[in-house]
Amino acid sequence: MPVNLAPPIAENLLPIAGVTIGIASAGIKKEGRKDVTLMLLAPNSRVAGVFTQNRFCAAPVIVAKKHLGKTAPRALIINTGNANAGTGDDGLARARAVCEALAALLPCSEPEILPFSTGVIMEPLPADKIIAALPAAIADCRADNWFAAANAIMTTDIVAKATSRQVTIAGKTISITGIAKGSGMIHPNMATMLGYVATDAVINQEALQSMVKHAADLSFNCITVDGDTSTNDSFMLIATGQAGNAEITDCNSADYLALADAITDLSRELAQAIVRDGEGATKFMSIVVEGGRDRDECRKIGYAIAHSPLVKTAFFASDPNLGRILAAIGYAGVTDLDVSTLQMYLGDVLVAENGGRAASYQEADGQRIMKQADITVRIVLNRGDADATLWTCDFSYDYVKINAEYRS
Repeated sequence: MPVNLAPPIAENLLPIAGVTIGIASAGIKKEGRKDVTLMLLAPNSRVAGVFTQNRFCAAPVIVAKKHLGKTAPRALIINTGNANAGTGDDGLARARAVCEALAALLPCSEPEILPFSTGVIMEPLPADKIIAALPAAIADCRADNWFAAANAIMTTDIVAKATSRQVTIAGKTISITGIAKGSGMIHPNMATMLGYVATDAVINQEALQSMVKHAADLSFNCITVDGDTSTNDSFMLIATGQAGNAEITDCNSADYLALADAITDLSRELAQAIVRDGEGATKFMSIVVEGGRDRDECRKIGYAIAHSPLVKTAFFASDPNLGRILAAIGYAGVTDLDVSTLQMYLGDVLVAENGGRAASYQEADGQRIMKQADITVRIVLNRGDADATLWTCDFSYDYVKINAEYRS
């Protein structure tokens, strides 16, 4: 079961002026499954995004990136059950066919449609099924469908992921709502995740792109479940411009920073929810690395710990076999690291210092922390002022079972 993660409450998810959402069933993987999500955007809405850096990126990623630079998007179409990745030119043609069919129904032009897919890789996208479901998705479009959308975009997720925020900017109330999916094949950049955040703020394209990258770097790019970077990762930030605030153009302005903070905070909640719902997860771990020379070396050490199967299985067993963490720090690739100067803490317990086990450390203290569901590992490098925090989960028997049976 997910680690300390409650499902979202539909009534708490704020509608965003200028966004309506429709859900439909195409029967892509299972008959009757709500597996198609349509987001319709008001004219002149702006959309910015960041995408997977996997070189085998999926056909919808290629098409969405190409369309995003051409015109103001009018719709996002999302399917689960099939990733349309590793499908070559045929996959591109099928993704475009869905866009063309939706454009004809709305009507708008094909480049105004952004497609997204998630599911099994190297299987042909059943475009005909998705196209057949589009009229039902259009008919279902309404402003209060965020909860249904959060459920419809799930794959191996157990709990839907959705949340909202409001922030006051220059006397105007700005609303923000976001959904995400992801449970396995999670590792930046970004994760096997789809994330969609919408706001009614007025903001220009350049500032919006800066904001989505900033939010991703401090949220979805700080998580890992299994170290596998997906082919389909997409994180989209939508601004409909319906709130009536003065247009945000300056990335150093107080208005920009206030909105960026709220969107980053919301994105961080969604990102952590993905880790808490990691396939088979029983523990949620925060890896905090402090006192580094720069953020990159802090992240390098953090990811070495977070990726280690030996560390993750020890946490699953609640076994304070903490030498595994020291080993991960040592092979992280910080070649001039002086291990004699760092400290390692498990929760509030000092575990290691002066190059080895802390004199004050007792196995019972480590055991007490390891039995908790939320655990913080803190590494203090004592070589600078930089820091980084990453989030990960343990590896359980269920992780193997879920991934062994994924296509069945």
